[in-house]
Amino acid sequence: MSGSSAPEKRRLQKHDGMGGKPFSPEELEQLARLKAMRDEDIDLSDIPELTEEQWATAFRPGLSRPIKLPVTIRLDADVVAWFKDHADGKPYQTEINRVLRQYVAKAEKKRA
Repeated sequence: MSGSSAPEKRRLQKHDGMGGKPFSPEELEQLARLKAMRDEDIDLSDIPELTEEQWATAFRPGLSRPIKLPVTIRLDADVVAWFKDHADGKPYQTEINRVLRQYVAKAEKKRA
């Protein structure tokens, strides 16, 4: 399937396209029913609209990776200890980066 294929010409796949388990016959039947519906006939009332903040921080994993720069930074020992304790099995530097990225996104939102 190429990105330029007309949606009505796309065929339903027997797997989820993400390397997961195959769709069940019931799931394939439900997908076929959805495919046959017009967009305006699909009930989206139980799906909340995304907020501007959600769109601002949205990303698609695997499509692009930010360039990582090695840095030397002096941090208070108790701050480093806290991040090490709260990193949930990930490198604590990754958690520091996540928190900084979140802070930058909020600061940029305030500036806008």
